[in-house]
Amino acid sequence: MKRPKLIIVGTSWPFRGGLAAYNERLATEYQSQGYDVTIFTFTLQYPGFLFPGKTQMADWEAPAHLDIRQEINSIHPLNWIRVGNRIRKMEPDLVIIKYWLPFMGPCFGTIARRIKKRKSCHIVTILDNIIPHEKRVGDRLFTKYFIKPVDAFVAMSESVLKDTETFDTKKPRAFCPHPLFDNFGEKIEKEAAKRHLGLDPQKRYALFFGFIRDYKGLDLVLEAFGKEALKGSDITLLIAGEFYANESFYLDLVKKNGIEAQVELHTDFIPDHNVKYYFSAADVVVQPYKTATQSGISQIAYHFNKPMIVTNVGGLPEIVPDGKVGFVVEKDAGVLAQAIARFYREELEAPFSAAAEQEKKKYSWNRMVTTIKNLIEI
Repeated sequence: MKRPKLIIVGTSWPFRGGLAAYNERLATEYQSQGYDVTIFTFTLQYPGFLFPGKTQMADWEAPAHLDIRQEINSIHPLNWIRVGNRIRKMEPDLVIIKYWLPFMGPCFGTIARRIKKRKSCHIVTILDNIIPHEKRVGDRLFTKYFIKPVDAFVAMSESVLKDTETFDTKKPRAFCPHPLFDNFGEKIEKEAAKRHLGLDPQKRYALFFGFIRDYKGLDLVLEAFGKEALKGSDITLLIAGEFYANESFYLDLVKKNGIEAQVELHTDFIPDHNVKYYFSAADVVVQPYKTATQSGISQIAYHFNKPMIVTNVGGLPEIVPDGKVGFVVEKDAGVLAQAIARFYREELEAPFSAAAEQEKKKYSWNRMVTTIKNLIEI
């Protein structure tokens, strides 16, 4: 029996970050279910002036079990046509495009149009966002161009599912929550993780993890640590992730609030093999986002059975049941400070962690595959 053929279009090795990790994990799941899978990733993902970090590239070897082809140049229209034609000639049954940014709309939309000249191929997009957190001129036009050749949508939060109606009301769509990021290794003993990271074994750590962008609200949690409920306590904010925003603004906030002794900065890029140490060392993961759809950070936290304190924005309350695996709070530094202090005062790590271990069972990669199968027929 012929194996169904899947092409994933989007970020993958040698690029780094959550998008690459997601696409590679999705490819692995489809392989385990008998698909012939190829990932088409970038030769150029972003022009240098659009990329806020230090480097876009991974410093580790390619995943040996995956067929990854570096062929897409995000700013070269003739390349988009060539890549689309090449994928069409491979005669895929299904193409999945992970969409997160309107900048990619012209590139992905052109590739999809060339693929759709093969009528029997289905194109599904998995949407991180369809309306971006950080808006720019042309966003709507680029997204409209992208979605026209797409056959079906999968949104990873109810809020994004609703946002799709802004662009289309007729095509099939479904909600499927972001699956677990279970590809960062297993949880290790907390004291061992602290030693590995050079942390004080006597301190308690609340973790802010991931690329630092303004919409993620690091300023809120820094202000929270300056409040009476937390300031001067033995609770430390462990910030792990590279600055994609104005670093000096946040460092000035640390000084302004007089919390230098309560902030631990690890602001280089965190490679995949080190992720487990940060989550294992932490008592709780704090996500004080100002806007959100869903968050891959939540799905890493679930993998490590970590409690979460999140703000009441976007899809975060859908993922973190309030009072069960963590707290959902308003976007206010004082309220956030009280929630963090309560977590420690009432010794909620153990019961919240136990609840997270049960709650995470609903976030399987097979659920994503099944959701897509239910939208299309191969």
